[in-house]
Parts: sequence; C-alpha cells; structure tokens
Amino acid sequence: MRRNNTVRIIIIALILGWAVYQLYPTYKLQAERKQENALIAELQNYVRFSPDEIKEALRTGSLEMQVKASTLSGDSLQQAMAIVNKLFPLQETIAKNEDKAIKQGLDLQGGTYLVYEVDLPQLLKTLSKNRDAKFDSLLEEAQRQSIQKDEDFFKALQAAFQKHNVRLNRYLGRRIQTDSEVIDDLKKQAEDAVDRTLEVLRNRIDQFGVSEPSIAKQGSQRIVIELAGIQDVGRAKEIIGKTAQLEFKLLKDPAVFSVVLQDIDNVVKERLNKQDKTLATDSTAATSAKSTTATKETGLSSLFGKATSVGDTTQKSAAEDTSVLIEESVFQQNPFFSLLVPMGNQVAVPAKNLLAVQKILNMPEVRQVIPEDSEILFSSKPEESQGQQYYIMYLVRKKPELTGKYISNADVTISSGRQSLAQGQPVVSLTMDREGARIFARVTGANVNKFLAIVLDNKVSSAPRIDEKIPSGSAVIRGSFTMQEARDLAIVLRAGALPAPVAAIEERTVGPSLGQDSVRRGQLSIVLGIVLVILFMIVYYRMSGLIADVALILNLILIMAALAAFHATLTLPGVAGIILTIGMAVDANVLIFERIREELRTGKTVRAAIDAGYGRAFWTIFDANVTTFLTALVLYQFGTGPIRGFAVTLSIGILASMFTAIVVTRVIFDYLTSRRTMTKLSIG
Repeated sequence: MRRNNTVRIIIIALILGWAVYQLYPTYKLQAERKQENALIAELQNYVRFSPDEIKEALRTGSLEMQVKASTLSGDSLQQAMAIVNKLFPLQETIAKNEDKAIKQGLDLQGGTYLVYEVDLPQLLKTLSKNRDAKFDSLLEEAQRQSIQKDEDFFKALQAAFQKHNVRLNRYLGRRIQTDSEVIDDLKKQAEDAVDRTLEVLRNRIDQFGVSEPSIAKQGSQRIVIELAGIQDVGRAKEIIGKTAQLEFKLLKDPAVFSVVLQDIDNVVKERLNKQDKTLATDSTAATSAKSTTATKETGLSSLFGKATSVGDTTQKSAAEDTSVLIEESVFQQNPFFSLLVPMGNQVAVPAKNLLAVQKILNMPEVRQVIPEDSEILFSSKPEESQGQQYYIMYLVRKKPELTGKYISNADVTISSGRQSLAQGQPVVSLTMDREGARIFARVTGANVNKFLAIVLDNKVSSAPRIDEKIPSGSAVIRGSFTMQEARDLAIVLRAGALPAPVAAIEERTVGPSLGQDSVRRGQLSIVLGIVLVILFMIVYYRMSGLIADVALILNLILIMAALAAFHATLTLPGVAGIILTIGMAVDANVLIFERIREELRTGKTVRAAIDAGYGRAFWTIFDANVTTFLTALVLYQFGTGPIRGFAVTLSIGILASMFTAIVVTRVIFDYLTSRRTMTKLSIG
C-alpha cells in the first residue's frame, strides 16, 4: 500500500464517521415518530382526541391535565396516564433530534404558504404632512391606475400628481426636494418597511413551534412565508398578521378607577340578585349554607357561560382545579370585588380568575359603565405572591399619548437604578426620534407624579411613575424579563414600529397527503436511479464498476449528512438535484475508467495504467465540475425557493462526488493492487 494512503484512509474514516454522526438524529427521529404515532393511536382508544389535538396538547404541556379532566376513571385512567407519561419524554427527545435532523420543506411535509404585501397607500397616509381630501383622492387615483395598468405604484403616483399639477413635496418629503427625489425616498421607506416587517414576522412565527420556517423577501414590497407542517391557515394569519403595537397610555386617577370598579360590581350584583330570586323559589328545602353555595355556583355559571364551582385555597391538581378564587365574606355584598385582590396600591386578579373577570368586562351592560375614553388592561405577565400568581388591572386612557412609530432604537441593558428589585435585571431601553422626543417631553412634563403605562399588544409591560419631565426622548421598559425575552422584545420594538400595515394577498395550503405522495415518489425515483446506475456500472465495467458503486453510495450518504449539518431544508427540487447528482456521480469514474482502458491498450501494467488514468483525467473532471458548481452558485444567488433548494443539493453533490470518485475509488484500487500483483484488471 502506498505510504500516503494512510492519510487518505484516515480522512475517509473521519468523514464517514462525521456523516454517520450527522445522520443518526434523522434516523432516530424517524423511529421516534413511529413510536409517537403508535402511542397516540393507543391513547385514542381511551380519549376522544384527534391526533392533531394530542400533538398540540403535548407541545403546550396540557395533555396530562386534559386526560385527567376527561370522563376516564379507574384502570382506564391509569392506562391512559401511563401512555401520557411515555409521550412526554418522547416528545422532548423528538424536539432535540428535530433540531439536528434533515428538515423537510413545504412541498414534502405539507403546510401553509402565505404572501404579504405592504399597504403602500396607507404608508403614504402615515408619512404625509398636511393630509387633506385632495391628497386622499390622488392616492386613490394612483392606486386605481397602478392596478388597471399593472404598473409600479410610485410611477402611477407621480403621474397622478403631475396630471393635477400638484407637487409631491406639498404632502410628502421635504420642501426643497423634487418629485423624483421624493419618489426615491418613498421607495426606500417602503423597502425598509418590508425589512422591518420580516423581523416582526419571524418573532410571531416562533409561537407556532415550526421547525424550519421559510421567510423570504420577494421583490421590494412582498414577503413570502412557508410554514411546513402547519395546516390551519386561519390561525397562521391571525398570529403572523399581528403587528407588534407599542403604545404609551396614561393611567386614569385611582379615584376614577375605584368608581368604575364599584359600578361594575353593582352591575354584577344586580344580575346575581335576579338569579338569587329564581334559585330561592326552587330550593326552599335546602339548608342556608347549601343555598348560599348553590347561589354562588349558579350565579357565576350564568355569568361565565359554563358551570364554575366556587373553590378554596386548598391545593388541587391542575386537572381537578377548575374553580375560581372567591372571598366568601365579600361575595354576597360585592360579587365582582370577590374576584379581585388588593396588592399594595394596585388591584390584582388571581391568574385562575382572569378568564372570569375578562368575561364580566365583556358583558354589554358592564361595557356601558366603563368611560368611553377609558379601557381596562392587564399586565403582560403574572406576579407571584405567597404561591399564587396575579395579574395587575389598569384603567388607562384609550387614546395613546405616543406610539411605537416614533421609536428609533431599542436595546437591552442591565438595570443599575436605585430600585433594588430592578438592579441587575435586563431591561429594554428605548430611544425616540426627534418628533417622538418632543411629544414625550410634553407628555411627561404635563403629567408629573402620574403613571404612564407602556402597552405592547394591548398588554401592560410596565406602568412607571413620571417623576419629572423627560426631554431626552428615552424610556425604559422594566419587567420580569429573562435576557432572551428582553432581546426578543427589543427586536420586536425595533421592527414593530411599522409605518404601514401588511396584507395577505395570497395563501395556499399544501395537504400532508400531497407531501407524503411527493416523498414516496421522490424516494422511488432515487431508488430507481441508484439501481439503474449500479447495474449499468457493474455490467459495463465489471469489478471496477462495483468500486464506483461503492463511491456512489458513499456520495449519497455525504449529501444527506451535509444537509443535516447545515440545517438545510430538503424540498422536492432538492430531491431532483440529488437524482441528477446520482447520474453525475459516476461521470468522473467513467472518465477515469476510459482513460485506464486506453493506458492498458498501450501495454502498460495495471498499476501504471491506474496511476496514469487518475492523473490525466483529473483536470478534465475538475474543469467539468467547477463549471457546474459555478452554475449552481449562480442559481442559489439569484434564484428563490425551489431553485435554491435544487442549487444546494447540486452543489453538495458535486463536491461529494469529486471526493468519492477521485479519493475513495483511488484508495480502493491502491489497496487491491498492493496486496498482490495484478496482470489483468476487471474493467470491461
């Protein structure tokens, strides 16, 4: 054996070991998913949940509670819980392996395809100055013309303004700018809106738990989103379409809040009194204590739309505890207050009472007693006290004093203020633009010693006291943030100040059956391609063809390992790239083998012919593969979606085929010729 082959063998062994290491999670994941499906099917024998419902409950961690809350009992409940106890650890290992396994694209796995577009007319309305009816009519005309003539919106806008002899800088841009300069600025701002929207949508998509979402910019105004495995388009649009909305709202005076709470309590009490009269007529034989309990249960049930028992503070399992916490001594005189808890100078709602309180607040008669200029919001996260969790209630002005459109930057910092509870905690520091700083200075200066709620998506992140006028245009959002949560919030705020909304202009759902059919067809085509190539090489090149086939199998292993290592997504065009690579993989060996045949015909020994074949065919192989590789790079750079998937697998296949065809097969030939002197080579 050649001395330098030791290094080659070590390299081959290391690469093969790396490939096995990368592919093991994919193999393990397939086995675990089969096991998961079997357990889910077994669990369906006990509970009437669909497989999708079971998987969703597993993802949210509520499956155990739902099974315990079902009608099962005795041995059936124990057997069902035994299956649940197997599913949870299995779900954890599946989640770990999913991060390392080969991802399947939308066309293979099924899922949701959405296209969003920036609402350009609304963008201009937001950016406009001195907006009037004339401006709105020009916008409508420009939009109508762009649709009818299928031309660029900004081109139609400029034409509409010129037609009516109106300068663009009258409403948009700076006074010294020409129409062309204003249009250029507007195009940049529209493109910037799309870029910032990408960050918001990425943050929203995390709520799905999608293993490999695809979010890409299409053109200058559109965003394409592919969510593999998500079939509920409505839910996807609902969550993805929400734009992170930051608002600064002043809290109403505590005296006003107290009056509002009292009015709500009176409405609830009046409604419960009507229920009491009906109940008293039907339960005269009941004892006083039982009648009181029944009154509470029936009254609350009528309010919440479902039977809600009155609980106590004794510890119960999550599945059994469906009650609300009520102060019995308060309930008779103040039923709404009995659902609330004072926390210092604030009003809190026990976490288990939150849904009940929200249902009461949504009652038509309750909404009438809340001032028209006010609304009740809750804290974004619960606070813990004595083992219980509580949400803080706030009565705020409906009209925000400031919105997120004025945020120019948001960063995560570590609090070093005097408040001991906040020291060392991550906070989000906000910086406003010039206009935002001016408004913020006016608001804080006029409301010293009042509270300003920082509201994100209609939830109060914090409500600090305004100690003094803040002219710098900076603010801090404090909360019980982890560092990652603070970073995420900063990203949302930086990207959330969207100057215009986005609308879904296209949506498609790819069913899992179509994906499975694509997978089966793709697998069949790969298998047929491999078999045909293997048979051809063996028939035409005999033993040498068999050596090339070994390299071919290794080539496929390396391609799949590379896809797993780079967390690439395998799509149907990617499968086509692999199939093409199969045909190309033996091309290098065909060139080498034909060259060896020519050298053997000249009378050279087997060893000399092999050396000459590999040496003289190398540059031909190299040039051919480099040109194909460059083509694949161009496809990846300028292509989108499916074209990129094809380019990725083709590029990986080219590199892998060169290694297997030139290095692996050469090592095998050297090994065979070094063990014994060969006078004839089986090469057809």
